[in-house]
Formats: sequence, structure tokens, C-alpha cells
Amino acid sequence: MPHPPVQVHRVFELVEPIAAVTFSEVPNEAFLALGMRNYWDGYFAGRAAPLGAAPAEVVHAVFYNFADGEVARHIPWVWGKVTPQEAIRVRERGSTAALRQRIGDLAESPGLARAADLAIRAAVSAPTAGRALYAGLRTLDVPEEPVAKLWHAATLLREHRGDGHNAVLLAHGVGGTEAHVLLALALGMRAEEFGRVHHLPRQQLAAVVDGLRGRGLVDADGGFTDAGRQLRERIEALTDELAAPAYQVLSTAELEELIAALEPIAAAAGEA
Repeated sequence: MPHPPVQVHRVFELVEPIAAVTFSEVPNEAFLALGMRNYWDGYFAGRAAPLGAAPAEVVHAVFYNFADGEVARHIPWVWGKVTPQEAIRVRERGSTAALRQRIGDLAESPGLARAADLAIRAAVSAPTAGRALYAGLRTLDVPEEPVAKLWHAATLLREHRGDGHNAVLLAHGVGGTEAHVLLALALGMRAEEFGRVHHLPRQQLAAVVDGLRGRGLVDADGGFTDAGRQLRERIEALTDELAAPAYQVLSTAELEELIAALEPIAAAAGEA
């Protein structure tokens, strides 16, 4: 029997802050030390590295949610400074160090080691079909050290879900920038206040919002319509449904144990 959607979504909520340490200061400083010009050089080098030295067009397609031209400002320039193999190593070392720094004594706890073992079982069991970034990550060696293993598992599960999320967005005719606008509204923010799109030219962002308004998803004040809110909820539900196969390898008791073990780690990882 499939696990309840609420549990699948709960695991996502818990692995997200663990995986997201990748985008924090410690890994960023490691990439800057290699000659990256700014945060986004390191972001694209590290996250795209499992795809190999892929051109900007491929990275843009796989990542899905960046505005036109944003990837090309960094790819392939970064591959002249660092190889994908080196970027993978730097990202893992920096992310593991950042996670260890955030969670403190939990790094040495039996609960973390158990969470890492359960999470990696799920993370390497999911289907790869149609999931390019997840498939690339699956080719990497699994770290043996528990903190590194847990970060690696969280990253696999995050990107597995993310690949499925992109497929759902595409099936519903929601583009990458549009997806960020809908997320901003779900968080109670206006599009121009949201970090991932607020830097876009005002006219460009206004055109995206106007397009959503024309589809009946955004109202005259720039907020959700009922149809927009329902679409957002449907996309999230289908994303969880596509993410669920990763956890079928775990029994009900093991999934509950994983959730319980992840909760204090995720809370500590997310505090910063």
C-alpha cells in the first residue's frame, strides 16, 4: 500500500532544510575560493555538475524555473574554472561542513546515523525515468560518513521530487517564472517581493503576472483567485504523488521512524 500523502509531504518538508545547506555561506565560500565570481556561479557549478559539462540550454531545461538568459550568464563560463568532478567534491565537502556546523551535537547522535541509513535507502530506490537531475545524482558514490550520507540522501530526495514537480508544472502549462509567482502568492507575498524573481525587470515580471491574470489565476490586485489557489494545491498534490515511489522501500514503521529522526535535525539545519 502507498504511504499516506501527508507523510510523503512531511518527509519533503524535513529533507528540504537539510539539502538546502548547499546554498549557504560555507559552500559558497569554497566555490569563491576556486575563482567563482559570485554566489550564482557556485550555485550553477555545484547543482549542474552531476549533468557533466552540460551547455546552458540543457541546464536551463533541466532546472526549469530560471528566467531566459539567467543560466547562460554562468554556464559554460564556470566550466573554464572548475570541472564538474571537482565541483561535485567541493559541493559535498562544503555542504557536509555546513550541515555539521548547524546541527552541532546531533551530528554524532545515533538518531542521525539511523536517519541517514533510512533516507539513503529511499533515495537510491526511486525510478529515474524522466528525471534527468536525479538520474545524474544517482551516478555519484554514496558517502559513508553519516552527516555526508544524510546530506546526499536529502539532496537525492529533493531533486527527485523537483524533477517530478517540473513535469507537473509543464503538464499544467505553468512556466518556470510563473511557478515562482504562484509560490510567492502561496507564501502571502507579491511577486515583486519574492527573492527568486524580484530582480527581473519590472516590465518582464508584470507581463508574467498579466499572463496568469489572463488565465484567471491571479486577480486584479495581484493575489490568488480561487482557481489559482486550486491549481497550486493540485500541482503540489500531484508532485507528492510522483515523489511517493521513493518511499515504498520503507515499511510504515520505518517511514515513521525516519520522520521522527529527521525532525530535530531539520529544525536545527533550518534555524539559520
